[in-house]
Amino acid sequence: MALPRPTTHRRLPVLTAAATLLAALGVAPAAAATPGHAPDRTPEKTPVAVGYGGVVSSVDPDASAAGIEVLRKGGNAVDAAVATAAALGVTEPYSAGIGGGGFFVRYDAKTGKVSTIDGRERAPLSAGPDLFLENGKPIPFPDAVTSGLGVGTPGTPATWDTALRTWGSRSLAELLRPAQRLARDGFTVDATFRQQTAENQERFKDFPATTKLFLPGGRLPVVGTTLKNPDLARTYELLARQGVDAVYQGEVGRDIVRTVRKPPVAPGAHRVVRPGDLTEKDLRAYATKRQEPTRTSYRGLDVYGMAPSSSGGTTVAEALNILENGDLSRLDEKTYLHRYIEASRIAFADRNRWVGDPAFEKVPVKGLLSQRFADSRACLVKDDAVLTSPLAPGDPSRPASSCTTRGAAAPTPYEGENTTHLTVADKWGNVVAYTLTIEQTGGSGITVPGRGFLLNNELTDFSFTPVTPGVHDPNLPGPGKRPRSSMSPTIVLEHGKPVFALGAPGGATIITTVLQSLLNHVDRGMPLVDAIAAPRASQRNAAATELEPGLWNSPLRRQLEAKGHVFKQNAEIGAATGVQRLPDGRWLAAAETARRGGGSAMVVRPAGKPPVH
Repeated sequence: MALPRPTTHRRLPVLTAAATLLAALGVAPAAAATPGHAPDRTPEKTPVAVGYGGVVSSVDPDASAAGIEVLRKGGNAVDAAVATAAALGVTEPYSAGIGGGGFFVRYDAKTGKVSTIDGRERAPLSAGPDLFLENGKPIPFPDAVTSGLGVGTPGTPATWDTALRTWGSRSLAELLRPAQRLARDGFTVDATFRQQTAENQERFKDFPATTKLFLPGGRLPVVGTTLKNPDLARTYELLARQGVDAVYQGEVGRDIVRTVRKPPVAPGAHRVVRPGDLTEKDLRAYATKRQEPTRTSYRGLDVYGMAPSSSGGTTVAEALNILENGDLSRLDEKTYLHRYIEASRIAFADRNRWVGDPAFEKVPVKGLLSQRFADSRACLVKDDAVLTSPLAPGDPSRPASSCTTRGAAAPTPYEGENTTHLTVADKWGNVVAYTLTIEQTGGSGITVPGRGFLLNNELTDFSFTPVTPGVHDPNLPGPGKRPRSSMSPTIVLEHGKPVFALGAPGGATIITTVLQSLLNHVDRGMPLVDAIAAPRASQRNAAATELEPGLWNSPLRRQLEAKGHVFKQNAEIGAATGVQRLPDGRWLAAAETARRGGGSAMVVRPAGKPPVH
């Protein structure tokens, strides 16, 4: 049965529940802590901040404080985003840093325009579709993860440079200062950092530079102690003096190339670490891409996202277009979750078949974003039946033939789940949603000696061989090609004005995290922080839908299993952040209440009277 179109438009909720939630948590709306603090005065994590002058939301309080410092001194949202990202390179080094890449989405308050930067890593110019093959067979995935072979040309420094040259008001040197201080003076180790280090201990110890930095004395860092990174402080100082040319044409780049081509393995280590073929020419040839964002309309709102090489914008948009045909606000929880899961399953089936790097592949972006194509796929959603994965894709060029489950399916390959996301708004109304990564938790595991940062293993996001034999796979490696990403930085407008923005880490679960958080907020009426905190389900055209414990232990699971759904448990999916413009002109920042130990929302000036102009 076709889903009926809604008869009412549900306005976005004003965050009246924020104070209630904060009271329940025993905290007040956060003001910014002062960056440059002594390590024993780390700012507290607070999931909601409301006020004026601009807001920052990230997973880490030191990083959010760095962004707030910039906003307080008159910098704009782009300036604050770069400062926050640089600080995350210190405190979240297993998720992001100058050895990685990402996607940057920005709203301009003067023009009402949304723009993007694709700062995705690229394969070496020597790479071919056989990049991960030996003797005609794919190498074991763990061997590719911890290798020079999986390292792509970093895009993060170039992203910062592009953003600042285009929209920034401060120099890179000024914006690196908070992160430089943090790296020099150290940050306080928390339980999440220790756990992530423990999960990587066996491979970290095979690389002397990584051991020295993250396993001081050969032991795991202790919660509550201070971890310093003087090498990264010096690297940031060099970038402050020379700009990003230090990476793409200078000594930092030469060190990156040397490390990739001959990974420095500890004497006596039994690990076989394959070298990569990255060259200085690859670094010189790297460039970010300025391109139009994806856009779809949902419940009268304009939802902007990241175009390919990320699959985030098209996949979130297709799922929203499928769900547009029904009023989710009036459904019981079981039916709502059922439709959300099915829309995700269908959107991923199409994403896997059609999305790759548009410099190499003919990606049907317009078709994937079209309501006509989504309507043709929505016919598969039945309230009394469950689809089976892997589901065959539709064809955006032939919507009339896309109401089918027949054909060769393209399952979703594994993607590393450790990334980070930050969301920023400034006093002028500019907004940035920025997702950045080094791929796996700990990336390649290889620290560039003397430089203080880990190299990415982003090229493992490529398909090693075609996902479906005999069917073209748009995500095979190629010379200078960007691997397909799931990063989904998203900005939502109403009548050309920002309503909210959000994003998340988590590999392919990024898409479902952003989608579900958006639906929770827009359709289910949850305040943004509650929409982010709600337990998640993630269906990515797989045999089983992943559930967090809050849903796994719920009667809803048994009700949906009775309908035919298959589930498996995932302890934690994603760690989102967002910002929201409130009707009275205040800004709200929202972060996780528990995932990754909770996130950090901060505001320049806490809630009170509006400023006098």
